[in-house]
Amino acid sequence: MLSSLHVKNIALIQEEEINFGPGLNILTGETGAGKSIIIGSINAALGAKNFKDFVRQGADYALVELVFLVDKEQEEKMQKLDISVDDGQVIITRKMSKGRSISRINGETVPVSLVREVASALIDIHGQHEHQSLLYKKNHLKILDEFAREEVQTLKEENERLYVHYQECKKKLQESQKEESERIKEADFLTFEIEEIEEAHLQPGEDEKLEQQYRKLSNGKQILESVGEIGCMTGADAEEGAASSIGRAVRLMGNVVRYDESLQSLYDQLLNLEDLIGDFNRELSEYQSEWNFDESEFWQIEERLNLINRLKGKYGNTIEAILDYQEQRQKRLAILQDYDNYVLRLQEEYQKAKAKLLENAQKISEIRKKYATGLALNIQDSLIDMNFLDVQFEIQFEELEEPQADGMDEICFLISTNPGEPVRPLGDVASGGELSRIMLAIKTVLAEKDDMGTLIFDEIDVGISGRTAQKVSEKMAVIAKHHQVICITHLAQIAAMADHHFVIEKYVENQNTITAIQELSEEEMVRELARILGGAKITRTVLENAREMKELAIRTKTS
Repeated sequence: MLSSLHVKNIALIQEEEINFGPGLNILTGETGAGKSIIIGSINAALGAKNFKDFVRQGADYALVELVFLVDKEQEEKMQKLDISVDDGQVIITRKMSKGRSISRINGETVPVSLVREVASALIDIHGQHEHQSLLYKKNHLKILDEFAREEVQTLKEENERLYVHYQECKKKLQESQKEESERIKEADFLTFEIEEIEEAHLQPGEDEKLEQQYRKLSNGKQILESVGEIGCMTGADAEEGAASSIGRAVRLMGNVVRYDESLQSLYDQLLNLEDLIGDFNRELSEYQSEWNFDESEFWQIEERLNLINRLKGKYGNTIEAILDYQEQRQKRLAILQDYDNYVLRLQEEYQKAKAKLLENAQKISEIRKKYATGLALNIQDSLIDMNFLDVQFEIQFEELEEPQADGMDEICFLISTNPGEPVRPLGDVASGGELSRIMLAIKTVLAEKDDMGTLIFDEIDVGISGRTAQKVSEKMAVIAKHHQVICITHLAQIAAMADHHFVIEKYVENQNTITAIQELSEEEMVRELARILGGAKITRTVLENAREMKELAIRTKTS
């Protein structure tokens, strides 16, 4: 659940922290006090809205921090997203400074796309206009699949994999439908490329050996001069050479070692040095005598390197890459030379892929149809509970001509809200207020199946009042038994059901308009209900009505 929300320099809010609780959290306040800023700041933190739109005017930076307490199932989802969970918490932070926003999860900087993935597993925000999504058939299918998730999810994942393979086969088959002249032209070009590489007789690693030889020959003069100078420094011919100096040192040490046995180890080391410098000078002399600059060899190496580098520029950065390119071209040429059989194999592979996809999609359809009846009845019962007295609700199936990643079904929610009228698509029948209640009915039905920790409803009460409002409040309480619910409302009936009630107020301080939030005590809840019921003037009667409404709500929730 969402444990706390910390906002700083967001719109009219300087700095506030809200500690939400389990169950139903209600937010109320006068129109324009800034209630929607709360939902907007959460959306901004989760990457669903532009953060710049919420930064308080004149502020150097803005900050939103959300702290979620996660259960074991949610923690497993976080691990799949490579998010480490500390002490059962996931902390999402978004900060805007100097026109740049930074998102963090548990202190680690992450892209906004990852924040959205994490949020989708933790919170569901139902905004003021989200119920309009019910007008689109693709969303109906999502709702049904959520209801049937336990049986349909694995098949849907398999369907996505089969669909990708099917599309690949389809694309290859379509690309194979080339004109014969194009195939001949492609085969000629492939033959040219293959022969050009074959004629080079490339050997893996030969370029490195040739480059080493080329460096040696092209820098031969410098090498010989340096080797000669080193010979003078270390040889025995020069009076100051290392070999001469070490030889004299050996003779001197040999004259005195017999007088002091402790000098023996030093004497032995000098003898080793004399042997080493002698070996070094012999090998250096052999290197000088064997050195031979062959100009023809040099030009052959240079020409070979030029050929290899030219082939690298056309076919790959290494000899291995060039040879791999050659192998791929040979395979493609073999296909073109036996093209009819190749196309036949593609057709067979395409038909097999389509058959597997259709078979899997059919299994999905059967499960969906099995669950559709139960979903429709449950939604209908939930709508009756919300004062749709003579409602009928059905789910209509249509089979798509071509299988898709999510199957081969298109479904449509049908409804009739008046006796004697046939069921028709939601968009043709339901008003905005009715759509809002229908969405709430769906959320109620999915409540026990949905593993979402937190549900947010931003003014779900639009267009309703009286008995309908009471029914909606009871449904909110039902959802809050299985989820944490955060709800912005103008209706006293809904506010009375609060387990935790927060009031949002706006005031002026130092010529600045500021929004503040505070949690209400039980008595303060009653006074806030009285304000909603009575408006500007709160009489004793209004207070008594508010108290009675709160007591009735408590009895309703515990019954």
